[in-house]
Amino acid sequence: MSKTILITGATDGIGLLTAQTLANEGHTVLLHGRSADKLAVAAKQVGGTPKTYRADLSRLDEVEALAREIMADHDQIDVLINNAGVLKTPQTRTAEGLDVRFVVNTIAPYLLTRRLLPIIPATGRVVNLSSAAQAPVDVQALRGKRGLDDMGAYAQSKLAITIWTQDMARAHPDGPVFIAVNPGSLLATKMVKEGFGLAGSDLSIGADILRRAALSQEFASASGRYFDNDSKRFAQPNAAAGDQAHVTDVMAAIRDLAGQSRGTQTGKPCD
Repeated sequence: MSKTILITGATDGIGLLTAQTLANEGHTVLLHGRSADKLAVAAKQVGGTPKTYRADLSRLDEVEALAREIMADHDQIDVLINNAGVLKTPQTRTAEGLDVRFVVNTIAPYLLTRRLLPIIPATGRVVNLSSAAQAPVDVQALRGKRGLDDMGAYAQSKLAITIWTQDMARAHPDGPVFIAVNPGSLLATKMVKEGFGLAGSDLSIGADILRRAALSQEFASASGRYFDNDSKRFAQPNAAAGDQAHVTDVMAAIRDLAGQSRGTQTGKPCD
């Protein structure tokens, strides 16, 4: 059965290859990217007439607008793949003073997921890109009160998205399914090339696991779990994800920061 699947960061790398794979199987693929020009090129590579959506995920007001646009176009999204991510960037702070890595890798996908939940059915799935690089979250850094180096911010942002994946799974026991996935270490993505100067491994390793997480029966009852594609199995994330005090602090910060995108003068929380 054909599914409607939204992929963020779908203009290159794993996101684009996953989109091509899913479109070739007959699914309706929605492509998100930051550049209209790159989206146009990606749409041609995917083939057909995929719907494209432009938004800068480092700007939470654009994330809100993205969610509104998608909901205006679609009554149902069967799968959301939060693939977009950043490791190195010339400007590491947003206009609001937050770390771009936390915003793009953690807060934006949280906010987008929250906004789209009304059109994601109980049988749907949310697949979040985690990483083998995970580290306990410095909540003050998450809140923009302290700076981190590139790898520190990246690793902490990836544990943070894993933490909120588990939190949403607990909050929605009847579905949809929320899964965190390490697609594979040092794959041939632009991030790996820019961040480590390496050519990287075959991108199909990552695209295949994202496809499985999105559609296969093996993930149908895996809500709240973390899949490590390096070891090819479900695994435990960094131990800090099991520290309830740490999880509470991280989730409080994520909710606060996501709530800032919706008229802080109103005082309305994201949830």
